Amino acid sequence: GFAVDAPFVAQQFSERSNDALFRSYSVRWVDTTSGPVLSFVYKAAAEIGELGDNTAAIRQAVRTDGLLRAVLSSPTAVTAVLGHTRWASIGVISEANAHPLNSEEHEAIAGPYVVGVLNGDVDNYADLSRRFGLQIHHQITTDAKVIPTMTSRRIGEGLDPVEAFRRSVNEFEGSVAIGAIAADRPQHLMLALRGSGQGVYVGITDDGYIIASEPYGVVEETNRYVRLDGEAGGEILVVDLNRVGLDGLHRRAYSGAEMPIQDDDVLSAEITTRDIDRGNSPHYLLKEIQESPRSFRRTLRGRIDEHDGTPVVKLPESSVPTAVRERLAAGHISHVRMIGQGTAAVAGQGVAAILQDLCEGDLDVDAVTATEISGFQLRADMSDTLIVAVSQSGTTTDTNRTVDLLRSRGAPVIAIVNRRGSDLAVKADGVVYTSDGRDVEMSVASTKAFYAQVAAGALLACEIVTSAGIGSEGRRERLIRSLQEMPSAMEKVVSLQSPIAEIAAATAPSKRYWAVVGNGPNLVAAHEVRIKLSELCYKSIAADVTEDKKHIDLSSEPLIFVCAAGLQGSTADDVAKETAIFNAHKATPIVVCDEGQTRFSVGMVIEVPVVDPALGFILSAMVGHLFGYEAAQAIDRSALPLRAARDVIERSIESDETADDLIVHLAEDIQVPIRDFEEGVRAKIYDGHLEASTAVRVSSAIGFVRSRRPVEDFTIATGNIGTPELVIAEVVGALSAAIDELTRPIDAIKHQAKTVTVGISRSDSDLVDNALVQAVMSRGAGRDVVSYRSLKVLAALDAAVAEVTGATRYGIVGESISVVDRDGVATTLSSRVDSDPALTGTKRYVAEQRDVLVARGRRDDRTVILVPETKAGVCTGLTLLHVNFHDHVSVDDARTFLQGYDNRYERLIDWVTETEGTFDEAKLAGVSVADLLILPISETANHWVS
Repeated sequence: GFAVDAPFVAQQFSERSNDALFRSYSVRWVDTTSGPVLSFVYKAAAEIGELGDNTAAIRQAVRTDGLLRAVLSSPTAVTAVLGHTRWASIGVISEANAHPLNSEEHEAIAGPYVVGVLNGDVDNYADLSRRFGLQIHHQITTDAKVIPTMTSRRIGEGLDPVEAFRRSVNEFEGSVAIGAIAADRPQHLMLALRGSGQGVYVGITDDGYIIASEPYGVVEETNRYVRLDGEAGGEILVVDLNRVGLDGLHRRAYSGAEMPIQDDDVLSAEITTRDIDRGNSPHYLLKEIQESPRSFRRTLRGRIDEHDGTPVVKLPESSVPTAVRERLAAGHISHVRMIGQGTAAVAGQGVAAILQDLCEGDLDVDAVTATEISGFQLRADMSDTLIVAVSQSGTTTDTNRTVDLLRSRGAPVIAIVNRRGSDLAVKADGVVYTSDGRDVEMSVASTKAFYAQVAAGALLACEIVTSAGIGSEGRRERLIRSLQEMPSAMEKVVSLQSPIAEIAAATAPSKRYWAVVGNGPNLVAAHEVRIKLSELCYKSIAADVTEDKKHIDLSSEPLIFVCAAGLQGSTADDVAKETAIFNAHKATPIVVCDEGQTRFSVGMVIEVPVVDPALGFILSAMVGHLFGYEAAQAIDRSALPLRAARDVIERSIESDETADDLIVHLAEDIQVPIRDFEEGVRAKIYDGHLEASTAVRVSSAIGFVRSRRPVEDFTIATGNIGTPELVIAEVVGALSAAIDELTRPIDAIKHQAKTVTVGISRSDSDLVDNALVQAVMSRGAGRDVVSYRSLKVLAALDAAVAEVTGATRYGIVGESISVVDRDGVATTLSSRVDSDPALTGTKRYVAEQRDVLVARGRRDDRTVILVPETKAGVCTGLTLLHVNFHDHVSVDDARTFLQGYDNRYERLIDWVTETEGTFDEAKLAGVSVADLLILPISETANHWVS
């Protein structure tokens, strides 16, 4: 074992247990009834870096922690690990905001200890923090902090940790995946999933479990896993670390209903670790670009048949269901929409262009981002619209949530996705997998997925027009032949890497302003290249129609990447003229065109194989991807002299030399790398990416160490009292700032993640369609004045309401209230407000609390629902609905409105179990709806008294 009072152990606990921000290396000792529980945390919060940098830093911290090693030496030590990486969507990127978070509240008495992690967004975290009075340190700004703090609060109230966790996650709005461990029961890992944007996969090994947000995270240990379902109200899973197999998995619904895991809930992964091996490639991105022809070829494999010498696309029932084919044939589907986000959305644009070409105007075809269609183009009935949802991962929140909304309105959905078993694949009516459905992409900047998505979409386009009986068979045949030839053309483009690298090195580092242009299908390539150049090179880049560029921003004299592959005839002539105009205005055009083109006499030209004009944009995009990779490499290489200088200084600092001695010969030590940097400045290599203020700072810092009086010059220049240490710190700081501005890590991207699991909720789209919500809004209350919380309550109450018989709408100004409008039964009723405008009684209560209230009139026994209207946190009006409730409803409906209104379900259970021991939910069906909603909980509970 280990001795708590040993000097090393005691010192470590003393130094590491007082960090209120729970940053890396923090330690907590928690005494519980079953013995001491120790909490160790290791974090890394670097914004950018190579793939695996943060994980490597955490592994190193764990490996070298002597205290952890001492604790684990105890023969009775048992370990539970909760690890997580998350793109910071709420709160600054810092160790304080990195996961896991613990339950400690700032300057508060310690409660039960809990740690938690989050994937997704807790949309109402700020409201919860205020409502429950959570005392959170001002430097902890992430939404995830409410998970452990609220769970801790409820454990402190006497609840079992699992029940405390369940009640806490029920408070969270948004699409979330959550993990937590409570010190009172450290052997239980508590997981929760609700919504469509995230995933939770529990891998089952021979001696334990491994939890991940997708199957890729479990395959190194096991190919067997259980997938949580967040759709039907959400699921909670408790993993018992003292057990193995299904015996250690206890699943329940968010409502608390038991959901035992059966053998058929265990799935088998179809991917292996070899799918995510980088091999000898310097970057995943380059490996994936080089693999693109193979991925394209795999996407076509087995899906094209030869009939009498004519190629015909043949997709299976699992891709295009018979029901969809029949609706196309009958003309019941007249619209086709491609949806996605980012690169997937651009691939959708390419597929839309191909389908438009094939259908010859007989279908209304368009490509739109998922968020735009869910935000502005939803109709109550969309059964006439075929949705083609494109996603690399199948877990993009914005796309998946939109698919839910579209399917609920009757739209059939066919997914183009790479990952088998992904959330989108499960949601869709049909799936066309790219490549072989297991072609893993690791670089954040997606490349080969784009080509495979276009290939899959082109096949689907052929099936759509064939099923609909439209378009030309000859045109389809030519397109299919060109698809079959495309991998060879792509391989030729890959072989152009060296000349593309030369062009990138000559242009990318020195040009500050960039643009990408294209027309026709090449505009798709322009949008895709814009994304990759932006991601890889950290540039904000314009993408325009080629002919429009001269009307926009030639004054910036930009680098212009011209996508022109596949252009023919007069259109190609016009683009050549536009390129000459760019060149004449001191822009730097780089043109991608077909082999043998002689039109482009100015600028740098990259020739690609000739393919079908409808598919030429694929090769334009591929050249753009290679250019982006080489441009990022060139920009990153420009930081080499600065890195070399900083390395010299850091190695000197690590020696026993004093700062006084070091500063004497520092200028000589860094002379060579600094000379290289200054030559680069004169050659304008840094004009494109190094901020002027940073360059001046580096120059000034170098000037200090070159001076005969570096400390004195530092004092004069900065106004701060100088020391050798401060001068050296300034040099290192200046070099680091410049290095950060020039670093381009290729596979990892600043502020961006490979799989984006945060995004739109669009949760009010479903709520607004609710009948009771419509009853409020049809009376004049706009969506902008009815809070999301009120919408959710009204949606829950809808199951209780048989009919709305009338309404009165009130306006509130300060302490006064007035009638704005009446309808239905309300027109026959008198109101105190007609003679007395004072805001009093129940209406005042609702105005102050700003919460929906169900009430019964004292004099007339009428049942009403009062809905507050708020602006900027102030109640500006009320809508009072006169309603008739159902006499009785099913248990499920009763549970729904009791859970949604005033937390009455949980309160009722607490009240009943206080005296009866158990709560018989079946009795809900025998109690009148009005009593369930309006009576004091103590009186409602009497229905359960034995």
